[in-house]
Amino acid sequence: MNKLVISTKTENEVVDLTPQIEDLVKQHANGFNLVHVFLPHTSAALTTADLDPGTDQDLLDAYEAMVPKLKYRHPHDPSHVGDHIMSSLLGTSIAIPCENNEMLLGPYQRIILVEFYGPKERTIIVNFS
Repeated sequence: MNKLVISTKTENEVVDLTPQIEDLVKQHANGFNLVHVFLPHTSAALTTADLDPGTDQDLLDAYEAMVPKLKYRHPHDPSHVGDHIMSSLLGTSIAIPCENNEMLLGPYQRIILVEFYGPKERTIIVNFS
């Protein structure tokens, strides 16, 4: 099992994880077909995206618009229930096919961490199968 620790810097942020995961893929021994990336947190998410300039903010704006401002019942902190909902909607894991120690991502596809409740230190677990 491999772990990455990422420190986000702002409350809402998109972090490109592609270079760190590519490094792990290249270091890993041959014989795997998938890289599994898992985020054990409930107020951040993992997905893939095109990261042209400004796209990160477009994504964050769109995610925020998807979750209504309601009277939530979360006992810990009702003001950040939307962060949990956005994490749940996007998901906390992805699997990327690999061949010859390279991820088979599309030409513009990047693996991203989407922070909804930062700044925080986030752990990412990376496994191969």
